[in-house]
Amino acid sequence: MGQQQAYDRRADAGSAGRAESRGQPVSAARFNIESLAVGHSETPGISRMTLVVEAADVEQVTKQLYRLIEVLKVSDVTNDPTVEREMALVKIHAPSQSRPEVVALCSVFDAKIVDVGYNTMIIEMTGTPSKVENFVEVIRPFGVKEMMRTGRIAMVRGAHTHQAPAESAESGNGHVPAQAAALN
Repeated sequence: MGQQQAYDRRADAGSAGRAESRGQPVSAARFNIESLAVGHSETPGISRMTLVVEAADVEQVTKQLYRLIEVLKVSDVTNDPTVEREMALVKIHAPSQSRPEVVALCSVFDAKIVDVGYNTMIIEMTGTPSKVENFVEVIRPFGVKEMMRTGRIAMVRGAHTHQAPAESAESGNGHVPAQAAALN
């Protein structure tokens, strides 16, 4: 499984949605997207998109991403040491008699109870993808009414950074593969 980070000129997830609706970039090449997360980056006007793909040849995914005009830089961080996180909001059935057990499980997993209803609780769980998955499996017997997961986000450990060139936010059509290649 490969992990890609792409930088997009837009400050929202719109271009990712447009790319998917056109069958680009990865579905046209028959890659399965396991996770897609988009959000603001450290550079105003630039969004960071993290894709986790199931592909034997991650380089092909990179090439497909660069075909999108608005992609500024793609970094394959598959083999880099990374910090990965995912967040889940889970609404469970939680009548008063089961709440002490739910609170204890939240404490063990460092999860937060963010809402309490008459017979429900909404829990926020942030952690590694495997920790989030383990938490969901442990609370599933209470009865999951709703769940929303963000998908994986990642950052390379240490001093090395994966940033889009700052000048690319204002220049040309945003497609800067030569500059991006020099940064990798």
